[in-house]
Amino acid sequence: MPEILNHPHPFLTESGAVLPRIDIAYDVLGDLTQKKPLVWVCHALTGNSNPLDWWPGIVGPGRYVDTDRFNVVCANVLGSCYGSTGAHSINPETGKPYLSDFPLVTIRDMVNAHEILRNHLGIEKIDLIIGASLGAFQGLEWSYMQPGLIEKLVFLVAGARTSPWCKAFNEAQRMALQADPTFFTDVPHAGAKGLMAARAIGMLSYRNFQTFGITQPDPENGQLEDFRACTYQRYQGEKLVNRYNPHAYYYISKAFDSHDIGRGRGGVARALGKIQTKTLCVSTDTDILFPVEEVNGVADLLPNATHVMLESIYGHDGFLIENDKLTAILQSWQHTL
Repeated sequence: MPEILNHPHPFLTESGAVLPRIDIAYDVLGDLTQKKPLVWVCHALTGNSNPLDWWPGIVGPGRYVDTDRFNVVCANVLGSCYGSTGAHSINPETGKPYLSDFPLVTIRDMVNAHEILRNHLGIEKIDLIIGASLGAFQGLEWSYMQPGLIEKLVFLVAGARTSPWCKAFNEAQRMALQADPTFFTDVPHAGAKGLMAARAIGMLSYRNFQTFGITQPDPENGQLEDFRACTYQRYQGEKLVNRYNPHAYYYISKAFDSHDIGRGRGGVARALGKIQTKTLCVSTDTDILFPVEEVNGVADLLPNATHVMLESIYGHDGFLIENDKLTAILQSWQHTL
């Protein structure tokens, strides 16, 4: 179970709304009283604060983020449903769940919550931040917001600003959620069918034509229904419903859309040009959400960055699946620093 930091003070969001108080769920793998290098892992869209649960090929004893050698911290992001304050949480001013009253939170709000936790834990330096997709957004924002705090950043399958293409996928998922008549109600299992449909849409963006052709082929037996790809989509939807909150999914996707390193900072190029953190940008050759050229474009604008392409049939999800290939890329980069 994660630790919970109860922050009893008002939290001002970037949108101008105020949360009366917030909870921050987090895990520490190691002992912060021991002077080991500190690695902060930032989770992606529906992750939790324990990377051993969802990234065991990269984080753990003997892995790239070696929990025998490093102290590791991971916090559940603001707006999620794994212990941190989100739409499902009780609004202390009403005694009821926030639901549709939950404010828009952004990547910058998530990083500000991380800062509250960092100061609570007494961490003065982060040797490495690693994250993919929404996790990479956090690492990039934090590198800009706190110059000199982070020595190295691993920026996986992400961009400097959420593209119209990504926003369109996210809006389609939110439309699926809102099409469920129980969404934003407090009935049991509210929004579950909408979340199933939203996840099925999301899976199309996380994988690609090639992935489904290889992993979900049907035998040439003349069948007319119950195709593997169809049952796979339903399985993925059901799996997420069993572990995630529909209202949190709605707001996390809105936070995803908010990502723009250049907002209020003179644009993307100017903002990236100010980040001095040593950075490895990794793309996946079959990623349709963040194509190679987008990730490489981030590396081109960062003063101290390298870009490497990971080959994988698994598209955006390659970072979760291709553990050996990704580890080889990460280790090679470390050796060049």
